[in-house]
Amino acid sequence: MLGQRWVDSFRTRENRLSDNADSLPESSLLDGKLLHVALPVRWSLVGQESRAPAQVACTYDIHAHGARLLSSRTVNPGDLVLVERGRSKAVCKVIWTADPDSALRGQFTVECVDLKTPWEDELRQMEEQYQPVNPDLGPFSALPRGFNRPNGNRRRRPRFYVEGQAELIDGDEHVSAEVEEISEFGARLSATDRLRTGNDFRLMLNIFDVSVALKAQVKYHSRGHVMGVEFHEIRRGDRPLLRYVLSKVGARRVQDFARLEVVTEPLAATAK
Repeated sequence: MLGQRWVDSFRTRENRLSDNADSLPESSLLDGKLLHVALPVRWSLVGQESRAPAQVACTYDIHAHGARLLSSRTVNPGDLVLVERGRSKAVCKVIWTADPDSALRGQFTVECVDLKTPWEDELRQMEEQYQPVNPDLGPFSALPRGFNRPNGNRRRRPRFYVEGQAELIDGDEHVSAEVEEISEFGARLSATDRLRTGNDFRLMLNIFDVSVALKAQVKYHSRGHVMGVEFHEIRRGDRPLLRYVLSKVGARRVQDFARLEVVTEPLAATAK
């Protein structure tokens, strides 16, 4: 069992991590690797190791400061847990839990208090992978329905109103944006600084405390600092997360007859 002094010391570190939350968690997911890999681990609530046996779990994805786990035991945001893999161990804070009524039930995300993880070897040896947004459509997988398809099908996937944050990464350029609408194949973003039409970039979405990484392209600009972006690829393992987000906003569908004023001239000519 962990002694109370040991627990208190980790509580202090956990509070220090919370004070730095604006820099550490965000940058680790945007700039570092996040790998979809299943690794067996054991975990237990800090301070309660003698009251209940350690739980067996499996990582769903891992990154330099934490992981998403799948386990049969329920935890709550804010809980401190001891995660063990072989001889390596780390005290982590639970920062997100999935809706128990969703397809992600049993999953929760932890962030390591000491900023050290038991899966450092895997992070060094493996590379982050991306997959087509829609693998069933072959060479047209990057196109949402209704966009220049050979069969002339003009239907589009439903779009939903949503509130979330986004980070657009184009080389050394980072642009922060607000997510206004989202669909399976794209999103409508609002940002003071906009990327040029046609730019390919890496996109990190954060909606309902869920992070999804994609490779996307700017398709159009409209008045009021709005960009329409099209998803081309999604990080391996993130597809269920995107579906989870879409399921949470299913009642806020954008009406098909809603019109958008699209600006087709170069961005430099429209900037105010």
